[in-house]
Amino acid sequence: MAIKGVLREELHNSIKMKKRYEEELEKLPVGSLIKKNIKGHEYYYIVLRENGKVRFLYQGKDVPESVIEEYARAKALRTKYRRLLSQVKKQIKFLKGALRGQESI
Repeated sequence: MAIKGVLREELHNSIKMKKRYEEELEKLPVGSLIKKNIKGHEYYYIVLRENGKVRFLYQGKDVPESVIEEYARAKALRTKYRRLLSQVKKQIKFLKGALRGQESI
């Protein structure tokens, strides 16, 4: 029975981590900043999905370096949190199965 208690505690911690990762993803800016070269001129756009469609939101010819860095940082963090979220979801699934007795421990 001690093992089940440890598994329940680990499941509880995993659920809290999942919630935290989802909250962190919500804090990040939506979309990605891209630079398009159109007829020899460079333009910046934010690319995002809305209702299953890809949208390009024009940002201008000149975008401050801080905005470019912010979107680059957000892209890296988004990748990190999505990977961690995927791992913790698999862990939750395993732990729930183990607590039901369907997985070998």
